[in-house]
Amino acid sequence: PLMFIFYIYIYIEKDDVVVATDGRRYDVRLRERKRYSVYWEQKPAVVKRCSWFHKGNKDMTYTPYSEELSDILEDAYMIAVTLDEWKQNLELPTGETVILHNPKLMMQYPSSYKDFPPSPTERTQPRTLKRGIENIPIVDHLVFMVHGIGPACDIRLRGIVQCVNEFRIASNSLIKSHFRQSEDLCIIGRVEYLPVNWHKVLHGESTGVDKDIERITLPSISRLRQFSNDTVLDLFFYNSATYCQTMVDTVASEINRLHSLFLQRHPHFTGHVSLVGHSLGSLILFDLLTNQETDADGKPHEVCSSAIILHEDAHVDTGCSSYESLEEVLKGHGLEEHLSVLHSEQVDMESLMLCSEKDLKDVGIPLGPRKKIMNCVKKWKHSRTGSGHAAQNETHSPSLGMRNAHEHQTPTTSAVDYQHFDVGIGQVSIDYPQLAFHPQALFAMGSPIGMFLTVRGLKRIDPNYSFPTCKSFYNIFHPFDPVAYRIEPMILPQDVDLLPMLIPHHKGRKRMHLELKEGLTRVSSDLLGSLRMVWQNISQIPSPALAEDFECSFSNLNICAAVPPMEQKERNFTKVGMLNRGRRIDFVLQETPIESFNEYLFAIQSHLCYWESEDTALLVLREIYGNIPVRNALS
Repeated sequence: PLMFIFYIYIYIEKDDVVVATDGRRYDVRLRERKRYSVYWEQKPAVVKRCSWFHKGNKDMTYTPYSEELSDILEDAYMIAVTLDEWKQNLELPTGETVILHNPKLMMQYPSSYKDFPPSPTERTQPRTLKRGIENIPIVDHLVFMVHGIGPACDIRLRGIVQCVNEFRIASNSLIKSHFRQSEDLCIIGRVEYLPVNWHKVLHGESTGVDKDIERITLPSISRLRQFSNDTVLDLFFYNSATYCQTMVDTVASEINRLHSLFLQRHPHFTGHVSLVGHSLGSLILFDLLTNQETDADGKPHEVCSSAIILHEDAHVDTGCSSYESLEEVLKGHGLEEHLSVLHSEQVDMESLMLCSEKDLKDVGIPLGPRKKIMNCVKKWKHSRTGSGHAAQNETHSPSLGMRNAHEHQTPTTSAVDYQHFDVGIGQVSIDYPQLAFHPQALFAMGSPIGMFLTVRGLKRIDPNYSFPTCKSFYNIFHPFDPVAYRIEPMILPQDVDLLPMLIPHHKGRKRMHLELKEGLTRVSSDLLGSLRMVWQNISQIPSPALAEDFECSFSNLNICAAVPPMEQKERNFTKVGMLNRGRRIDFVLQETPIESFNEYLFAIQSHLCYWESEDTALLVLREIYGNIPVRNALS
């Protein structure tokens, strides 16, 4: 049930009053008393119209009155305001007594108050009344959250909408506990989190992939095979040029659609936008951001409205796909000066399709023209094979992004070109769409990005590489997550062994069992230091037998010694490439005491823990708000 209705956005639609609620994520039709979701598909929910609320001394939030009691309180309040007569007793049908002392002090007393007013020492205390909701923080940051493999996102098998709601609740709670002063001073507002669902489109009727897989699935162990088809196969689909294009198009199209819809409902929004990806979703976002393009002034390429909502008569310019000769390609992009070089190498349009970027570099074509030529070749390939944006002329539902993008076409088999760009991230050669904004940061949770880059043939990420349109990148993982991989070792020299950054506990301390482990580590280190000093002193004594016994004991103790605390290594090394502007990239959560007993038992759960992790939510808030003071411990 709804606890609050925010009266911040009201309009008339078909003789019905519509109220935007819950941060404008829902519309409530007052005549129907039903709430409809705006950004995702969800069954309408029954709501109550609440205008009066009460709260006890120990309550954290206000509780709404019923509509009947709210009408009684509203009538009494309007009479008091009109006649300027306060401190009148109002007896409610429930037996409680309400006294409106003044517009800012209104109290509800128990039923026994009229005959025997309670003393301050009694447990039954009056409740504070409040009319309406005020001081609603304005959204100053927007975050899109992309899920991983399968339709379920957490251990309770909830979908992306429910998990994002859980993350939003944790974030709002942390703002009130850790950023209370900044919120009261209106230095910060509120972070809005919106879910991005790509699984439904990939496994929908438009692609037909589920029916194709079902025909070749063995009948044995049916439940396990069904689970594998719904989840694990998504990893293989992403390595397919055909379905990788569908997945990337869906994510980008849905993000752009939600972004456009959000701006319509928040016309005064001037904040930043960030991206969060879980598991495979983080890899999709990583590849998208790697392939974003900017104009000469650093602005993103303009995304036309047809990329967000396509209609039957929409026309999409295929760019290079309309060219039939090498001369037309080069002249169309102002690169005709390089035509003589290609002609000297007997390169025509057909042979250009077989060239890699390294081939163009070897014949002396500069970096800028190389990028333009290779981008044009990619689009020309997809226009001929029937993949990519050529399929976008089909109609699709705006609420589901690219639902019908492949409905009327048969996928064709073509050679997949794995390109190794200068920045060193070989990936499937597809046409990557452009986002309508520059993200502030990418947060990867439980991400296999490092593993995918490695199996693509990438051994090292250039330390000078950064996303074209995104400033920051954070790789967040649980220490027992079997799907997560690190990023920093791919950037740092091989002789540098840097432990990941330990994410602070949201209550401002390390977990007790980790503090105990660290304390034992320090004791072991101190003991070893003392033993070394003793050994140096007695080693001068000519006693081979004594030395042999002591050396044996020393080696046994050395086996039990633990590595130094992470903070010591952090002091010695600070800059890690430019993916996160030289700052640290890998961040590890603290396992709970029960998880530390058996890391294998909690492996699956650790991969799905991020949606409910307050430590993860606090890290996101810290990085979003930058230098805003954070309260380290709860009172």
